[in-house]
Formats: sequence, C-alpha cells, structure tokens
Amino acid sequence: MVSDKDSCYFLGKILRTSGLKGDLFVFLDVDDAQDYAALDSVFVERKGSLVPYFIESIQIRPNGAVIHFEDTDYEAACALVGSALYLPLESLPPLTGNCFYFHEVRGFEVVDAEEGPIGKLREVWDNAAQPLLCIDHPSGKEIMIPLVDDFLLSVDREHKTLHVKAPEGLVEFYLEAD
Repeated sequence: MVSDKDSCYFLGKILRTSGLKGDLFVFLDVDDAQDYAALDSVFVERKGSLVPYFIESIQIRPNGAVIHFEDTDYEAACALVGSALYLPLESLPPLTGNCFYFHEVRGFEVVDAEEGPIGKLREVWDNAAQPLLCIDHPSGKEIMIPLVDDFLLSVDREHKTLHVKAPEGLVEFYLEAD
C-alpha cells in the first residue's frame, strides 16, 4: 500500500480542464506517453496526501493526456487542476547498464576516476540545463557533477557505486572552496 511520495515517482501534473464533462488535461513528465495509455489509476496529491483516483478514460496527446477520472464532474475536475500525479515505484520497469532512475542511485558511493571515492550521492538534481549529481563529501562539503554521458563511466548496482570521471579540477574546486 502506497502511503507517501517516497514510495512513488512523479508522473505529471494536471494543467487544466478539457471541456465541460470533467476531463482533465495532464502534462506527463515521461519519455514516451504511450507507455501510460493503459493506466487504470494514479495517485493525486491532495492537501499533502496521495489519494488514489481511478481512470475511466485516457487519451494520449502529443504533449500529455486527457484523463477522465471515475465519478468526476466538471466541478470536481476544476478542484484537481494544479495537482501532481504519482505512481508507485514498483510500477517502473527495471533499467540496466548505465541507465538508472534518479531515486534508484540515492546513497550510492561515487568514485571519481582521478580522485577515488568522493562521497555519497545525496540526490540527482534535475535542473533545466542538465541533471547534477549532488554528492556529500566526507569533509561535509558538497560536490556537484553534471550528469552527462561523458562523465558517467559505470553504474554498479550490486556494490551501490557510481563511477565517474569529473571534469579536470572540478572536485578540487569544491573541496578547496570556503
């Protein structure tokens, strides 16, 4: 049973109503929206809690989906606009190789090709330019490394380790900063 956002992943956000019958236009923050064409339910964040909503119909569109929840009229749909949608983590297909979900590698040891172990991965910060690995160095300082293919060497799920090759001087820059 899902009870909190830590056991779920962000699927998207309800942007607006669509028509007058209770349909909602939803932005899906996914690589391929077609993968979600058969959804039967989602969790909607309501006042800080995740509430299950059952899907009566879903139509995938180029930039999202139009969803109609069971027992939802126009007025009820209006109240949902702006709400975030979530799905349970266990519904994600497993990834292999150097592909990973950001939540999957939290707590992994990060090992730089030049510096060796540089700390534990606190989170992957997904900003507009590119994701950043936010690493807690044992000294208490934070190291941030861009998550790009050229810098990520390997993901070792068995040993919970990310092997990276940070740009020259980047690790030292963070460790020497006051």
